[in-house]
Amino acid sequence: MTDKKPFSRRQFLRTGTVATGVLAAPMIITSRKALAQAVEINMLGWYGTAEPDMVAEFEAANNVKFVPKYYAGGDNMLAALAQNPPGTFDLIHTDAEYAQLLIDSELVDELDPSDYPMDDLMHDDFRNFPGHWKDGKLYSLITRYGHLGVSYNKDAVTREEAMTYNVFWDEKLKGKVGHFDWHLPTLGQMSLLNGNNDPSPFDIDEAAWSAVQEKTLSLKPQVGGYFDFGGTFASLKNGEMLAMVGIGDWVTGILERDGAPVSSVVPEEGGIQWTESYSVVSTSTKKDIVKKYIEYTISPEGQVKSAQMLGYPGFAVTHGGRALLNEVDPAEAQRTGQVDGDPNDPVKLISDGRIHYRKVPAQQSLEDWNDFWSEYKNA
Repeated sequence: MTDKKPFSRRQFLRTGTVATGVLAAPMIITSRKALAQAVEINMLGWYGTAEPDMVAEFEAANNVKFVPKYYAGGDNMLAALAQNPPGTFDLIHTDAEYAQLLIDSELVDELDPSDYPMDDLMHDDFRNFPGHWKDGKLYSLITRYGHLGVSYNKDAVTREEAMTYNVFWDEKLKGKVGHFDWHLPTLGQMSLLNGNNDPSPFDIDEAAWSAVQEKTLSLKPQVGGYFDFGGTFASLKNGEMLAMVGIGDWVTGILERDGAPVSSVVPEEGGIQWTESYSVVSTSTKKDIVKKYIEYTISPEGQVKSAQMLGYPGFAVTHGGRALLNEVDPAEAQRTGQVDGDPNDPVKLISDGRIHYRKVPAQQSLEDWNDFWSEYKNA
């Protein structure tokens, strides 16, 4: 087991440099001129999290303006932190597995659990989510999640065929299998296909890691490309790719809403959960308003906005949010299985043991997985 130590800024810089060189997903930087009297909240997050559909209501009510810097993939988040001086950001929206790195490096503040409806969270795991707590203290608040599995074009692949990751090797998909260009989702799925589900597809010894690399390399003849955030959407929408590794409804849900013949399933080998959270940056001078926004995101109204987010949808994490979603947008609730009794209810999938939380490698380093990803893409 690798001894996990806090990242220094130098380590952030090294990891960020690797990420910038390895990943094809460029950071998307969006700046909007803030009104003179408005307080600017500088946010580092995934694309869409600070767009008007998510923040305009809060901005108007609190006289603030979000100034986002967007990234795609946790390694690019580390790169953004490395490339900007301390004090640049007030709020970080990140994946749970990378939140732990922020906490260990003392880059984010402790949060008061009593400020949030912890008892209303829909699963016991959400109340003490791995990576969000340290020494019994909360530092990062879960706000949304989703499941990764097999994403496919329904005109080319049936739901039954998609119920195993082996479909990616189907001869009819040769040259039409794409990758979202980030190592953790793909390698996690390859690990599940190899049977690494206990304790985690990300906690594997060197023999299992070698087998994951071998299995992944065997997929290379099927692969038609590696895509950034926008390219992933476009290649599925226009039929350039007929199946995609490493994604789920966070991509196909948007395309389905627009009428594209695509969908995602959690296959029989299990799925991987992405889990996103908010943290307050320790060097921020706007902590009170930032904490107020985090409270807003976990409210029923904020949870509905998250579920409907134009950038990419996510599941509600609270009972109140899910109930309001069923009231105001029953079609989206039903489409995503967020209905009591639905066999694809995402909370039920977790409870049934079919979902594994995405993590950073436990017995290898992020650099190890990044290096192999670069080797795979260039093979």
